[in-house]
Amino acid sequence: MKFDVNVLQYLSKDDFRVLTAVELGMKTHEIVPADRVDQLARLKRGGCYKVLKNLLRHKLVHHDSTKYDGFRLTNLGYDFLAIKALVNRGVFVSVGRQLGVGKESVIFEVGTEDGTILAIKLHRLGKTSFRAVKSKRDYVENRTHFNWLYLSRLAAKKEYAFMKKLGEEGFPVPNAVDWNRHCVVMSLVPGYPLVQVKEIQNHDVVFETIISQIIHMAEVGLIHCDFNEFNIMIDDNEKVTMIDFPQIVSTSHRNAEMYFDRDVECIIKFFRKRFNIHYDERPSFSSIEKSSDYDKVLAASGFTRKDQEEIEKITQTNELNSESGNDSEATDESESSDDESEATGEALNERSLPDAYIEASINEMELLHVVDQVGGLVQYILLH
Repeated sequence: MKFDVNVLQYLSKDDFRVLTAVELGMKTHEIVPADRVDQLARLKRGGCYKVLKNLLRHKLVHHDSTKYDGFRLTNLGYDFLAIKALVNRGVFVSVGRQLGVGKESVIFEVGTEDGTILAIKLHRLGKTSFRAVKSKRDYVENRTHFNWLYLSRLAAKKEYAFMKKLGEEGFPVPNAVDWNRHCVVMSLVPGYPLVQVKEIQNHDVVFETIISQIIHMAEVGLIHCDFNEFNIMIDDNEKVTMIDFPQIVSTSHRNAEMYFDRDVECIIKFFRKRFNIHYDERPSFSSIEKSSDYDKVLAASGFTRKDQEEIEKITQTNELNSESGNDSEATDESESSDDESEATGEALNERSLPDAYIEASINEMELLHVVDQVGGLVQYILLH
């Protein structure tokens, strides 16, 4: 499903009100009954159903009539809710060109009110990343099916927390600006992915810098788990920046040594193939002395112990599923079991939500209006 920010020009307050109502309903329903969406949205009689047709046309919700007439958010609908919430906070005021796309995320430029260009990463855990999630990710409890919106939200929450902590401690990472739902806003990193670089002047310096970061992370209790030429940026001055942190695990993880060795081997293999440079010495995981326990203190950055426990549970569950041959795939908008009430990551029962909470959640989304489109950027203003 293609992300088209221009669709925002055609969405009204009522559109976002109904979209938010579907999100609220997904706290207790896999497919939210149409009459429940109507109750939550509180539009004039019949207005909700007209809006739902418009949201369907733009592929922001999915209609399901298998058991009853109901709706659920699509990834695109979730994108727009997150973007609008971030704009309402004043994090950015415009969305620009796509910077990159991968099997698990897509990245766009965004502009702040003072003209600063940032990057927004939209996590998308779906069909293409299904087996990767099953083999090493730790995102939900013991379930057969997964709600991809919830998985993507946890991935964003984890990445923001770890990136913020690493940045505060001097690691070469993007500056973590903010996050909402499945989106992370960060500073724009100058340079190019290492995989695109054909020549390096100081091979040894760059190699040692990269390996030292792997070691330094282990010293503070963390392993990147996906440290390769795709997740390393290098600028014209050969300064290295690490990116992409949803996979990070603790050095106390049962497979920590394997992940550490794999990260090291990925870098050695890349330098050998790309630059014909051979490095025989490899750092030993067992010889690294921990100086800090970032993996135990990240609750202060927003990633709680409960979040980490959920992550660990799904790793264990899914590795067992993989070993038993349970490799059935899910679609990009995969169905989830009825007990997956935390579709948006909020541990709340929608039926018991007070009217004030529902109204505040919906009203929060009604402040943003598209006002102009200039130079390929869709411009927004926050109305008070």
